[in-house]
Amino acid sequence: MRQVRIVVEYDGTSLSGWQRQANGPTVQAHLEDALATLLQHDVKLTGASRTDAGVHARGQVASFYTDRAIPLHGIRRGLNSMLPDSIAVVEATEAAEDFHPRFSATGKHYRYTILARADRSPRWRDRAWHHPDPLDLVAMRAGAAVLLGEHDFSAFRAAGCGARTTIRRIDHIAITPAPEDLIVVDLHGNAFLRMMVRIVVGTLSEVGTGERAPGQVAEILAWKDRKKAGITAPPQGLELVAVRYDGVRSGPGRPGASDL
Repeated sequence: MRQVRIVVEYDGTSLSGWQRQANGPTVQAHLEDALATLLQHDVKLTGASRTDAGVHARGQVASFYTDRAIPLHGIRRGLNSMLPDSIAVVEATEAAEDFHPRFSATGKHYRYTILARADRSPRWRDRAWHHPDPLDLVAMRAGAAVLLGEHDFSAFRAAGCGARTTIRRIDHIAITPAPEDLIVVDLHGNAFLRMMVRIVVGTLSEVGTGERAPGQVAEILAWKDRKKAGITAPPQGLELVAVRYDGVRSGPGRPGASDL
């Protein structure tokens, strides 16, 4: 029996998220169905991140077991011939027996894109959050600095999050202006709670408009109360860029079943 690791890219606009469910098309369901056809046996696919409906990815990692001897390039090409245009397998490699897409991960990189201008853009409607009010990036960066390091992020997780621990570590946050009135927020951390990135971005956007002071972010962390944090930014601006596997296990905030 061999374990195969794949890297998946998808546009989440028309998808109901990663995890298979009864009420809509998902990335996992499309991949499992295609794998069952290709390999001629049922497949249980495990992913590194359970992205929500509307969220995109260019570096989602997943793995599955098979006893079929199909070459890796044949698996990749075969899947891509059956998958919808919104999903593509960009890499397939052999994985070690003890590899697990979630539990072996040591870090994730998420990117959130904001369209910061008065007029909406049809071209960016499915890839960015249209924010018509001006945003103060200096203030947002000051608020983001408070989130660096290991903290209890209870205030930044959505209802229904079943993580064993709310301790997570954010290693880096970059808030960068980009062409076409875009603002790109890059977050690197060991793991993220359910909707944590979107709540962080929503909270920082309120700092950017002056609704909150940068120093209030520290108070939100200390309160550990979701009701004290800001809005949840919409899903279409979020993208899973990459999952890191460098062999160094993280501490209490290691990835778990309910991580984003």
